Amino acid sequence: MTITTTAAVVENGGAAFELEEVQLDQPRPNEVLVRLVAAGVCHTDLGVASGALPFPLPGVLGHEGAGIVERVGESVNAVVPGDHVLCSFASCGGCDNCRQGHPAYCRTWLPLNLIGGSRPDGTSPVTRAGRELGGHFFGQSSFARFAVVAERSLVKVDSAAPLDLLAPLGCGVQTGAGAVWNVLKPRPGEHVLVTGAGAVGLSAVMAARLTPAATIIVVDRVPERLELAKVLGATDTIDATNSDVGERVAAITGGLGVHGAVETTGNVGVLRTTVEALAPRGTSVIVGAPPFGTTVALDVNAMIPGRTVTGLTLGDSEIRTLIPVLVDLVVSGRFPLDKLISFYDFADINTAVADMTSGAAIKPVLRF
Repeated sequence: MTITTTAAVVENGGAAFELEEVQLDQPRPNEVLVRLVAAGVCHTDLGVASGALPFPLPGVLGHEGAGIVERVGESVNAVVPGDHVLCSFASCGGCDNCRQGHPAYCRTWLPLNLIGGSRPDGTSPVTRAGRELGGHFFGQSSFARFAVVAERSLVKVDSAAPLDLLAPLGCGVQTGAGAVWNVLKPRPGEHVLVTGAGAVGLSAVMAARLTPAATIIVVDRVPERLELAKVLGATDTIDATNSDVGERVAAITGGLGVHGAVETTGNVGVLRTTVEALAPRGTSVIVGAPPFGTTVALDVNAMIPGRTVTGLTLGDSEIRTLIPVLVDLVVSGRFPLDKLISFYDFADINTAVADMTSGAAIKPVLRF
């Protein structure tokens, strides 16, 4: 017997989200039916909806869900009905990277999360009028009042925790925080550079503030976001519209350069700037994703003094380790995520998308 619910469906690349009645399968042995309370809107959702990524449409997106468990499959042991949960990315659990604690680099990550639109067996848990829709997005497809979610995509949280505030932890926030904590790992006195003061970049700033980094430099083109970056922990800001970023970084660091950089804009020119700003043995982390096939030229000899450029998926997070830490930090006020969030009713999803696209909202969160 199927479950009828309302979902935001994208018919084709470039189309708006339309709230429609869809049907969900009953949860399979390793799946969970979740009643959504909130869901964050991420640039990845917008990229797929625009047709820039080969996810099968029509489909249901959403990958920062937060809600309450309604039913569980017979093999599920991580949660029970009534548990409050956050939804994050899917992983197989059996490949070498999953077993070694790096599920964001699961061997089957792309089809399970970003481009497959189905479970591992090729079926979708979401149908409309008897026809399958692209679903199982990041193991969840949480732009719906109910979702069938892979057990490995779920993190249980305390029932007193504010689910609408915590929803963005499933993707963007853990990506920014993980870039700092899992990759850069700033040591006392080091300099950190963050390019782009969006949700991911500002999450990196809040994470860096909780390390012994001496300097946290943020680059953006929007003065209001640079002011917010200062509130969240930036020691220095650079407005890229009227400053030479490389020169300013050199001046701030006394000519040394930065020990670590987090590039969130997806602009290859900005990426090159972060690499050129590195001190010897420094690392630049690529988070922002330009179109597939994009390349960037680097001075090879400048890399020889131990400089590193590394890509990053979802903060290299093991979700049941990192997300509970972030929950505690948010609830205690030490990670002021609320300053990034704008709330919208589910029916206003297209307004949320428009505000995110225009920059009026940093992190939209839908409330169901």
